[in-house]
Amino acid sequence: MFIGKQSELSRRAFMRRSSQLAAIGAASSYAMGLAGLGEAAAFSNAGGYKALVCIFLYGGNDHGNTLIPYDLPNYTRYSEIRGGEGSEAGGGIALPRASLAGSVLQAPQGQTLTDDITYALAPTMPGMKALYDQGNMAPLLNVGPLEAPTTLAQYQNRSVPIPAKLFSHNDQQSTWQSSAPEGAPSGWGGRMADLAQSSNTNAMFTGINVSGNAIFLSGRDAVPYQVSSNGATLFRPLRRNRLFGSRETPAALDTILRSGSGNVLAADHAMVNDRSIQYGQFVNDALENANVSTDFGSGNRLADQLRAVASLIAARNSLGVTRQVFLVSTGGFDNHDGLIGTHEGLLSGVDAAMDAFYQATVELGVANQVTTFTASDFGRTLASNGDGSDHGWGSHHFVMGGAVNGGRFYGTAPSVSVDTPDQVGRGRLLPTTSVDEYSATLARWFGVSNSELPSVSPNIGRFASSDLGFMQPTV
Repeated sequence: MFIGKQSELSRRAFMRRSSQLAAIGAASSYAMGLAGLGEAAAFSNAGGYKALVCIFLYGGNDHGNTLIPYDLPNYTRYSEIRGGEGSEAGGGIALPRASLAGSVLQAPQGQTLTDDITYALAPTMPGMKALYDQGNMAPLLNVGPLEAPTTLAQYQNRSVPIPAKLFSHNDQQSTWQSSAPEGAPSGWGGRMADLAQSSNTNAMFTGINVSGNAIFLSGRDAVPYQVSSNGATLFRPLRRNRLFGSRETPAALDTILRSGSGNVLAADHAMVNDRSIQYGQFVNDALENANVSTDFGSGNRLADQLRAVASLIAARNSLGVTRQVFLVSTGGFDNHDGLIGTHEGLLSGVDAAMDAFYQATVELGVANQVTTFTASDFGRTLASNGDGSDHGWGSHHFVMGGAVNGGRFYGTAPSVSVDTPDQVGRGRLLPTTSVDEYSATLARWFGVSNSELPSVSPNIGRFASSDLGFMQPTV
């Protein structure tokens, strides 16, 4: 629940001041990480309000135990490579086939995957299974960072550009989010926000980070507005009647924080302080009036973040937005050991959070206007290291929403193997679908024009298509 008091700043004044800031192109960041304001071009508003929600799984999700081969020949190979069926008491790291019977994902008639493989979802993901069956979720197979289409021979000979610093957590998190290793200046969510800002009355709320620092939502102009799962963080000393025993101190501190000088950095710092102090309360006031009754449960950090996103979407009219990009995240997926038990629990939390969020979008009447998708550092080795799996490259991900062409698979299913040409050793998948294709497909649905796609997905010109087909056309 979001708690806030009625702000003295009226909505009309807020809109007027936001327009004034946009006119001078103000953009910076302080405790709140307020979104920057920049120019946009070639962006379509077709379809009314739209939002993209990225769920980042930090640590590198083990895709092998997320989408599991179920047909007997492929399951047998999977189990042999993973050292047999595992349990928390020991054994290999394959999930028991008997546990998968209720979570098989039936491909639609006419869709045949590599080696006639049939997949089952992890049995702790019943919500996602139901959404797949309803046509509101689609798996994207073997996706990962690529700078160009790459074969195993090209990878081994380095005859095409290869993403830098593969298998490194920090660098691959950045590469997934920005198309460049650690130190990148912008992410593809932020570059979409750059283009979308002109669609919003209040450009500062175009990109909202509920997760903490990450490059994904940083644009060339846009800077994400950062909130916690409880709403905007307020600078509490300014809200007290007394500070250090004095009634005058809060007012003096307020003046100091909002006062600039002839120095451009000091003036910018003061301007951002002023915005943080004013708009934090405005956001919380809007959230207080945003009613979302969907049960997100308790004790689930990812669900708490998605509850905040649902409330922000419910408050979209008060915030003055028609296009938004959000980032939420959860961690713990670096399962070099203790995979069995730990990983199923992590996926259970992801499943509960994603299912509740989808139900909230239905409640709010925006299920067709909100698309949620997963990302992670990388996939992992299919081969067991004894008690877990090691860093990989390609992985499987999920796209969820009413506008998703769900109930079918996208991309190319990899062979269940450690030595076929679609992997680079120990079952590390060589991606057959690029993150650029993934991001471009989402960007097209969001409203980015064909001419602007390279500004979002810089390598897209090297791939055959900018539309993987998993999103329904905008009408």
